[in-house]
Amino acid sequence: MSLSRRKVLAGSGIAATSLALGPAGNAAAQNAASQPFRPHDWKSVRAQFLLAPEFAHLSNFYFASNPTPVREAITRYRRAFDENPYSFLDDNMFRRDEDMLWREVTAAAAEYVGGQPHEIALTSSTTMGLALIYNGLRLKPGQEVLTTTHEFYPHHESIRLAVEKWGGSMRKIPLYESSLNFSAAEAVARIRAAVRPQTRVVGVTWVHSGTGVRLPIAEVAAAIKDLNRHRDEADRILLVVDGVHGFGVVDEDVAKMGCDFFAAGTHKWILGPHGTGIIWAKAENWALLQPTIPSLMAKETTDAWRQERPPAGPTQAAWVSPGGFFAYEHQWATAEAFRFHRQIGRTRVHDRIAELNGQIKEGLARMKHVTLHTPVDAERSAGFVCFDVRGYTPPEVVQIFRDHRVIASGTPYAVPHVRLSAGIVNFPKDVDRALRVVRSLA
Repeated sequence: MSLSRRKVLAGSGIAATSLALGPAGNAAAQNAASQPFRPHDWKSVRAQFLLAPEFAHLSNFYFASNPTPVREAITRYRRAFDENPYSFLDDNMFRRDEDMLWREVTAAAAEYVGGQPHEIALTSSTTMGLALIYNGLRLKPGQEVLTTTHEFYPHHESIRLAVEKWGGSMRKIPLYESSLNFSAAEAVARIRAAVRPQTRVVGVTWVHSGTGVRLPIAEVAAAIKDLNRHRDEADRILLVVDGVHGFGVVDEDVAKMGCDFFAAGTHKWILGPHGTGIIWAKAENWALLQPTIPSLMAKETTDAWRQERPPAGPTQAAWVSPGGFFAYEHQWATAEAFRFHRQIGRTRVHDRIAELNGQIKEGLARMKHVTLHTPVDAERSAGFVCFDVRGYTPPEVVQIFRDHRVIASGTPYAVPHVRLSAGIVNFPKDVDRALRVVRSLA
């Protein structure tokens, strides 16, 4: 191991508090640094974040505040780059294969999803992941991508751009009319019934950001597997999942759900550095993709360029990981985010988020001036709650929340709703504060 790498992994001595903004943030960081992290104590978990304490932060799905170990890793790597940018990057990205720090990220991600490191590609976001998948699938003219009306813009747009390029087509179907009364069995039946002989890809979202509905991906995958029994391998239906709002919330192994491709940012519920994400797929599915952006993580592709020949063998995950110089201090620190989750325990994280969001749903359901859109059943929803307040537009409600120091959001769809999202940084008192605000609007 190189000297510079050993130094940065051991820690450079730079205080995490140097990244804090304002006295409140500095006080929170100093408190976190002065006490050992106790992952089974939710107060200790909360102390790892620099979130302004005067607010009830109930938009946790959006853009993560990083916990102490992630911030410290970013600081160590950034300091090492500032001290010697050429040597540090060369030592940890290009010199020896076993010293490549991105391998620590794929290993940590693989452990979290229940897969293998070679099944993970590193991206900058869910959007990039979806675009790399659809753009690389090489649809034949006449083949279609079947998706739903509930997808967010990046998913629909990734499909649209890909089918225009390859000559395929895109078709959307609704999985429910009432999100509050969502039926998993009906949604799966609708997907099964909508598949046509020319359907090559089914693209769905694990947790719908416009309604809070959680799709049963394993059941969708089982239905598609059954349909594939009557198809040739070249026409096999592929299941692509936008998984970002379940990833870091739901206690399921992604690699065991049965999907073919899974894309998610790691700067939301995973609590990783901003501008980071992954794609997971098994080796046989990576072989179906044509890389879109030249990679710096694949020895074979660079060797082939030097030798003026095509790369040998099928596409691998590393070939799809985009090249160009990334913010490596962020990409590499993502491993710490997965370790932070592992310390707390995925089941405990799942249960805590379900408990707090259940408190939100139960409180809102009792208010006659509120229309709840997210299923109350925790098995049919995940980390956020969508609703409307009679007599107010969603932007008005979001602003009223902010005036009362509650951070909420509105959904960015044609028909918007108010959205609250409780995470592991919250306590029941935060939910109570938000419910009091809504109650006052009756």
